[in-house]
Amino acid sequence: MAELLTADAVRLGRAAGDRAAAIDQVGAVLVEIGAVDPDYVAAMHEREASVSTFIGEGVAIPHGTNASRAHVRRTALTVVQFPDGVDWGGHDVRLCVGIAARDTEQVGVLSALARVLMVPEQAAELREAPDADTVLRILRTVEIDEEMAQ
Repeated sequence: MAELLTADAVRLGRAAGDRAAAIDQVGAVLVEIGAVDPDYVAAMHEREASVSTFIGEGVAIPHGTNASRAHVRRTALTVVQFPDGVDWGGHDVRLCVGIAARDTEQVGVLSALARVLMVPEQAAELREAPDADTVLRILRTVEIDEEMAQ
């Protein structure tokens, strides 16, 4: 996962008025780091409209639809922290991990993230991370299941 998440893709201490604004911020980082075309952000909203990306522990993992893979330039992650929380369809989200994945890599990336983010202590450490180095230290230890990425 180390090659998927870089310090320039980590944003801490952000605020968003609602879920749509949070997704816009996550998508903007993916565009800024050159991982996706701007059209990918609309697909992230489309995915969220069909199924919530909230996974528990104050975490959401916004990502695009299968059709939006055409707008992905390279597989990458972004982490955006919302210390004051964002209402995510009745759930309080404090951390968004945005995913841009080409081909079938998304399944492996989602599986790997879930292994970390569903551990309460690790999710709490990420939600409260004081700096990008803390985020990178935690998420870069995650191994992507290559079989699931096929």
